[in-house]
Amino acid sequence: MKKILSVMLVILMAAVPLTFSACGANAAIEEPRAVYTRDYAGTTLNVFNWGVYISDGSEGTLNVNKAFENLTGIHVNYTTFESNEAMYAKLKSGAVSYDVVIPSDYMIERLISEDMVQPLDFSKLTNYDLIDDSYKGVFYDPDNRYSVPYNVGMVGLIYNTTMVEGTPDSWAVMWDEKYADQILTFDNPRDAFAIAQFLIGVDVNSENKADWDAAADKLKEQNKVLQGRVMDQVFAKMEGGNAAIAPYYAGDYLVMVENNEDLAFCYPKEGTNIFMDAACVPKNAQNYEAAMLYINFLMEPEVALANAEYICYASPNTAVINNPEYEYYENEILYPDPETLPPTEYFHDIDPEIRSYYEKLWESVLLAD
Repeated sequence: MKKILSVMLVILMAAVPLTFSACGANAAIEEPRAVYTRDYAGTTLNVFNWGVYISDGSEGTLNVNKAFENLTGIHVNYTTFESNEAMYAKLKSGAVSYDVVIPSDYMIERLISEDMVQPLDFSKLTNYDLIDDSYKGVFYDPDNRYSVPYNVGMVGLIYNTTMVEGTPDSWAVMWDEKYADQILTFDNPRDAFAIAQFLIGVDVNSENKADWDAAADKLKEQNKVLQGRVMDQVFAKMEGGNAAIAPYYAGDYLVMVENNEDLAFCYPKEGTNIFMDAACVPKNAQNYEAAMLYINFLMEPEVALANAEYICYASPNTAVINNPEYEYYENEILYPDPETLPPTEYFHDIDPEIRSYYEKLWESVLLAD
């Protein structure tokens, strides 16, 4: 018996570094709510997600991908993208096969319409009951067939209180010549156009070319005051005090303000974009069953909480929303009072002719710099 115990102790001591020390972080969840098979151990799961958009084990947080690998034996090949359009182009090219992608609402609508994603097997997504009903049956997937909500957010205005006068409450400050060369904006057409559209009172889903022309003209006016167009680079710029004003996603502001307390945030009075990112499985996925395990794992209470606290976006998972120990429980930026919130609007997939039209307009905006 003593010999058996000694052998078991050696095995246990050897296993611990593999799970925790070798991964450099917490890489296991304590009590999985669902059952996870190791039938697909040794296979590879290709995941394509936004940059800085999953708890990765830094500073003692849960390493979600490593925890999944340790639980199932499936290797996660995790790569990132900076915009829905970049993700779509990579997926459309067929150069790489992904098993799980996490795009935004309007892009999911487009992927469904172009038959680029496949239905999920909800009989295997046993944690799906944790998703709040308000995030089910949404416009881009009304029958809940192709996607599982991952995070929810809104776009707002971030500004440096030591560099900007007063308390901005309008997108108009992004055109203020007083802050020339200190203003950033989005480096993708849909988000950039939306700001101009909200400011001039145009529907962000308009199918009237004249509306897009007007927004493009407004963006061209902005070129003279811009420091640059950015995506993930916004973190270094705003945290380092190298820019005064930038529109970005609310959750990311909460990350930035931890590193620069001079930053402040508002939802402009003209209105803003609300969005939902969700997990989908591309039509050419090579490891469908592993994808089901992974998507179910993302809904685990411990995993969803780790992601919500690491990413700082609003969670659609009730195990997070209703948890008083959640770091951002009832946070006014992530979960604002609907009665005081300015108008919000989802992006929808737009008629291909209009989409092509605004993409060409975007090129003209860039060339007008």
